[in-house]
Amino acid sequence: MTEASAGRGKRPVIVTCALTGGGDTVGKSPAVPVTPEQIAGSAIAAARAGAAIVHIHVRDPATGKPATDLALYREVVERIRAVDTDVILNLTTGAGARFIPSAADPKVGGEGTTLAAPELRVRHIEALRPEICTLDITTMNFGEFVFVNTPAHLRVMGRAVAAAGVLPELECFDSGNVRLALRLIEEGVLHPPAMFQLCLGVPWGAPATPESMLFMRSLLPAGAFWTGFGIGGAQFPMVAQAVLLGGHVRVGLEDNLYMERGVLAPSNAALVEKAVRIVRALDAEPASPAEARRILALPRPPA
Repeated sequence: MTEASAGRGKRPVIVTCALTGGGDTVGKSPAVPVTPEQIAGSAIAAARAGAAIVHIHVRDPATGKPATDLALYREVVERIRAVDTDVILNLTTGAGARFIPSAADPKVGGEGTTLAAPELRVRHIEALRPEICTLDITTMNFGEFVFVNTPAHLRVMGRAVAAAGVLPELECFDSGNVRLALRLIEEGVLHPPAMFQLCLGVPWGAPATPESMLFMRSLLPAGAFWTGFGIGGAQFPMVAQAVLLGGHVRVGLEDNLYMERGVLAPSNAALVEKAVRIVRALDAEPASPAEARRILALPRPPA
């Protein structure tokens, strides 16, 4: 992967916008998109604001709860591509990993458990073939539930994603996750050059601090492509930190609902605009989708 800028003299920094996520945020902000139309509209606006990549979850249009329906993913993708054929699409595979032990029998999942077979978690990737999909390289306490991605499941998902010709974004929530990702690369399950995402501040993963980001970056192979983000109030400080350390950035309503303390973000586009201002203030330039494709060695957008 090369980061040669298109003759502009400044380092191109890829801005990813995580549009909606699967967290319980719908009732906390009216800006969180829910329906396919809202998610696609938010993606298009974020791209116009400077995001080269949009990261996509889907939600049940009636309840706002996280969903996995292929039809919802398809509608979002088709709505975006009908307007913007250039922005890079990154679909999640994180759904289907939640485990909450039942009180009666901890071996059995209780209410709220979504644990699914790895083959089911990538079926929308195989059907829609976005340029990128996430692959969560972690099993961890994720707040009050367990986020389960065993090495065996990751091998199944990684091979399926590779067969579909999709670049996996390796989401690492702590230092051991980076080590597992490197092991999967050594095994040939994942193929270099890899795309790493350093996810900071999620309870109970690595904290969103400069020290954590610097340490996790130090574990990556020399010259590896990486993006870093923090959740909540750490979102914009981690944008600056990632740029300073030579990485790329992610913002969005999946990770943070606020422009600043006490001020709700009116849209994903507004969060992207603030990230772009930080990138430029640090003498870098937000990458266009075309530049991002060159950096990541992605194919040209579909016709």
